[in-house]
Amino acid sequence: MRKEVKRNYLEINSLKDLQERKRPSEDYTVNLIEPTDFQLNKFFYKNIGKKHQWIDRLIWTEEQWIKHVSNKDIKTFVLKNRNDLAGFYELIIHKENKEVEIAYFGILEEYQNKKLGSFLLSDAIKKSFQENADRVWLHTCSLDHKNALNNYLARGMKIFKSEIVRI
Repeated sequence: MRKEVKRNYLEINSLKDLQERKRPSEDYTVNLIEPTDFQLNKFFYKNIGKKHQWIDRLIWTEEQWIKHVSNKDIKTFVLKNRNDLAGFYELIIHKENKEVEIAYFGILEEYQNKKLGSFLLSDAIKKSFQENADRVWLHTCSLDHKNALNNYLARGMKIFKSEIVRI
């Protein structure tokens, strides 16, 4: 049985357009994963993605995961509450186009609905512009968290394309 899904592509073209949400408390930190650790990417992909039908990477071998996170144009940042994992985002830097794609972004279920998504997205946009980007973009769909699209719009992103896809 096929299902219709609405996919929206959003962008922000200047850090000045960011409607930033500040860190909710000193207990929360966002850090680049260095050295890379494919197990963290895989953990977040599986645990956040299970409710949103993230399935493309479920068939990846360890070698595919390692190759992916070892790419110098991919950076993974992790949100922690003290020492506990709370969320992540993955950036793909497209130097030739002076743009950054927020490829994956999410908060673990036990940390959802605490305004952490707006803080984490603010951080992702700021870190993207630090990569000498003129444009930061992502896509979201109707399978993602119910607050995802509103969060992107509230941070200053604008929809530049929408489509209906059948899955």
